[in-house]
Amino acid sequence: MQSHDTATINSINSASDTNQAINNADFDEISKFTKLADEWWDRMGAFKSLHDINPLRLNWIEDRVNDCYGSSLVAKSVVDIGCGGGILAHSMAVRGASVLGIDLGDENLKAAGIHAAKTGIDGLDFRCVAAEELAAEHASGFDVVTCMEMLEHVPDPSAIVQACYDLLKPGGVCVMSTINRNPKSYLFAIIGAEYVLNLVDKGTHDWHKFITPAELDQMAMSVGFQRCDLTGLHYNPITQHYWLSNKNVDVNYMMAFTKPNTQTDTPKHT
Repeated sequence: MQSHDTATINSINSASDTNQAINNADFDEISKFTKLADEWWDRMGAFKSLHDINPLRLNWIEDRVNDCYGSSLVAKSVVDIGCGGGILAHSMAVRGASVLGIDLGDENLKAAGIHAAKTGIDGLDFRCVAAEELAAEHASGFDVVTCMEMLEHVPDPSAIVQACYDLLKPGGVCVMSTINRNPKSYLFAIIGAEYVLNLVDKGTHDWHKFITPAELDQMAMSVGFQRCDLTGLHYNPITQHYWLSNKNVDVNYMMAFTKPNTQTDTPKHT
């Protein structure tokens, strides 16, 4: 593993990293976010909603880490898959974790690296590499794996779930988030968020790519994960308030998994 002492971007020689995983990259999806790269750290810009929900998801992730390890993010090795401009990765590094953020959008990573350099945060690296490629290089290499708001943007989310499992140390915790697929999620996440409230840009999401909790749970169990928690993320457009509740996962949700110590690290491709 490379050092996490300074914020760096290793993208110049990254082409070979992604060759074998290229079929699981939707470059139309990637371009949606790279076109907005300059706005990643504008808290009132295109990614305002991610900044708004970040404290909630950060605290929920750290709670799951504490459930798993009996301690906080401090000194934990973390890989954040699909890190974009580094909003979550940066906040986990601030909490004391050693974080590697990976993404296939070079412009996103440049924005992440520039912000990290400005803040002078330690323990934060970025790399342009596919999750599947990193898993081949660093099997069982991380205490914590996060994959947030990313699964609904790839052709084969099950391959990403497999990579999450492969990257995680036995006994570690993985947290993923995505959007449920049902009529309510179409109304809220597409019509409401993109066309009425303008929380995200129009065309950001494809409802057909949304994933039900049962589908994600099945993907995870098929590779060896054990689910340990599930919660829904909710938004009140009148108060502009976000909150979590495990009683309702109809739209946005987060799911946490552990990799049992009793299982081997041999990938279980399905």
